[in-house]
Amino acid sequence: MSAPWFPAPPEVPADQRASGALELRYEDLAQDGRAMLESLPHAIGEVVWRQRLSRQEHNRTMLRQGVIPILTRLVVEASDEPLPITHPIDAAGMFDLAHAIDGKGDVERLLLDIWIEVHGVRGRTNFPPQPGDGARVSVGRVFAEHVFTRPWGPPEERKVKRLPNIEGLPEIPQRRRDFRALPQSAGLPIGATLLDADPVVDPSPIVFGLVHTDANQHVNSLVYLRMFEEALVRRAAAHRLPPDALARWIEIGYRKPCFAGDRVRVRLQLYTRSTDLGDEIGAVGAFVPEDDPTTDKPYAWVAMGARRAR
Repeated sequence: MSAPWFPAPPEVPADQRASGALELRYEDLAQDGRAMLESLPHAIGEVVWRQRLSRQEHNRTMLRQGVIPILTRLVVEASDEPLPITHPIDAAGMFDLAHAIDGKGDVERLLLDIWIEVHGVRGRTNFPPQPGDGARVSVGRVFAEHVFTRPWGPPEERKVKRLPNIEGLPEIPQRRRDFRALPQSAGLPIGATLLDADPVVDPSPIVFGLVHTDANQHVNSLVYLRMFEEALVRRAAAHRLPPDALARWIEIGYRKPCFAGDRVRVRLQLYTRSTDLGDEIGAVGAFVPEDDPTTDKPYAWVAMGARRAR
């Protein structure tokens, strides 16, 4: 696999697009000015959901009927450009519906796809000006895949293969795309050399509490990004690698949510590779139950790559 996997967005009408400015918080930037991965998906809610999806009567009607889009995959890619905390970032986003078919050609899933592109002003906080400061630069991009489901319905009715009968909304979205199997989220990138011959269970246990949850009643999707990067840092330290690499991309596939009280571990394999953007240290792995770390049905599959600042 090439990394990160990022599907090309289709052409969509203006009412499926939105843009806006977002203020940066100190915790959004590392000490070298680069954006943290988990700071970018915030634009999905602020731009696409608030400005477009939450205002659509179609979406509200489906919610009343118990049909909602569940996040199943998140791809985030961040640049190495430094940013100052004093300037907001600009996000432009879009969404589109799609369907995926099974091996027999039948509709298997209905999808809500969201794309975000983020730009900002180059610079550094609390440092003297540098050449190139003030230029508009790419900060990163995000792809979020959601699968429509009826989470509160009986098991045999939870999979949604037709949208509710709503005027102006096709039961099967016209666009068709391949559905990437969730385990592929932890595929080893092209050109990678494994430093761990076999998956290693991170020795630090994770105990989820209310501090990790959100209003959706489970562990927030972005919590996994930081916790996997922390496991990557620990594993890199075990290999005596420099601690100053920052995650620049991630693909995570969510199979099953975690809840407050769950005890999990990160299972991972470290790799290195050379890229056009610099040497990369990364890991492929999964979030697994503490009492079943070798399971082939983890909570989530993950691939992540980190780079040192140039």
